[in-house]
Amino acid sequence: MSQEQTQRTWGGRFAEAPDRLAQQFNASWTFDRRLALVDIEGSLAHAAMLAKQGIISAEEAETLRRGLLEVRQEIVEGTFVWREELEDVHMNIETRLTELVGPVGGKLHTARSRNDQVATDLRLWLRGELSAILGELEALRRVLVQQAEKYLEPPLILPGYTHLQRAMPVLLSHWFLAYYEMLSRDAGRIQDALKRLNESPLGAAALAGTGFPIDRHYTAQALGFARPMRNSLDAVASRDFALEALSALAIGQLTLSRLAEELVLYTSFEFGFAVLPDAFSTGSSIMPQKKNADIAELIRGKAGRVLGSLVALATVVKGLPLAYNKDLQEDKEPLFDACDTYRASLKLMAAMLPGLVWKPEPMAKAAESGFSLATELADYLAQKGLPFREAHHVVGRIVRHCAEAGKELRDLELPELQSFHPLFGAEALELTRLESAIHRRRSYGATAPERVREAVEIAKREVGL
Repeated sequence: MSQEQTQRTWGGRFAEAPDRLAQQFNASWTFDRRLALVDIEGSLAHAAMLAKQGIISAEEAETLRRGLLEVRQEIVEGTFVWREELEDVHMNIETRLTELVGPVGGKLHTARSRNDQVATDLRLWLRGELSAILGELEALRRVLVQQAEKYLEPPLILPGYTHLQRAMPVLLSHWFLAYYEMLSRDAGRIQDALKRLNESPLGAAALAGTGFPIDRHYTAQALGFARPMRNSLDAVASRDFALEALSALAIGQLTLSRLAEELVLYTSFEFGFAVLPDAFSTGSSIMPQKKNADIAELIRGKAGRVLGSLVALATVVKGLPLAYNKDLQEDKEPLFDACDTYRASLKLMAAMLPGLVWKPEPMAKAAESGFSLATELADYLAQKGLPFREAHHVVGRIVRHCAEAGKELRDLELPELQSFHPLFGAEALELTRLESAIHRRRSYGATAPERVREAVEIAKREVGL
């Protein structure tokens, strides 16, 4: 780097360029160039404001505008030359702008610091990225609703589990809607994060504001922010908006991980409830019979990656004094990676789910076996007036009897049932049949077909189907 470049890039205080290794370690352009287009967007608004306030002339502002648009075109076309010695996206763009328009390019940075510039860029970029992620979430929620409706008539029945043991039968549609509800909350968390991050740091300058007569409300409005941030120290030093976004992304990835885990289980030979589409499976390098749920497993595995991004940024900011510190350069890579990972996982899940082939007979057999209808018998006795705790004990003895005799509940005859308690009538036998029992769970939010149908219709309205 020449002496002139050193003076321009590192300031007049420095007489020599930094150590080569230090320069490479310090540089961020390799990843923060992802902010290039929003950096130009912010600069266009800033230049317009400077002219409006009479800080630069209208002619100078127009020169800056044309130059910035030319730089943007080079970036979009891939002809822009990134230079390591210029350290970051901001200096690369400003230097190229000055090459194009001359000394007036140096006026762009009037009343602005890289501290408020990068904070503004990151908020602009994240606002766009989270909005796009919300679109992917909406698409996956639609898929879940469509699948729920598809398997409602005739209803496919799935064993519901607690502690990974068969507990009670549920409709497959009810299972799909459970994840729909979880994803709806995930979307709500991202929407909340979007509301809070939509404030403009631009004009806070290095940390204390500026003596120039700027109009921060103008630039905030021009960039689509709800308002300028009220405290200049807070504006440049805080990354809680990124932490909140990462928290929402991590929780969302955990939701996908749980869904992926169930797909791995249900498509395994041991469960045999569904078959994965070939396009989202892989084979074994040595075992020709294998069909591996690699995509679902990767979605599950990447939960640790997104959670790690949250922990990484939390660790960066936990002890930082006000205001800006170079540590905050470490905010971008975790955020970029988490957004990319979650967005890709959403797309893959939305593409994979419709291709699953569900197997009604193994599902129904599993749902009816393992004494999953025992609670129906206990509820029956309670409705006949027996205290539920006593009814629970009675049915527990029935289950033990069946387990010892190698029977399922559906194999019992009325005299057998009555030998455990005289309140059992002939209608109790129907409760040991899957098709009868599933209709009894009619409370709000339950799995009876009519309740699930209501839930499907509500969900369809929510996602515009």
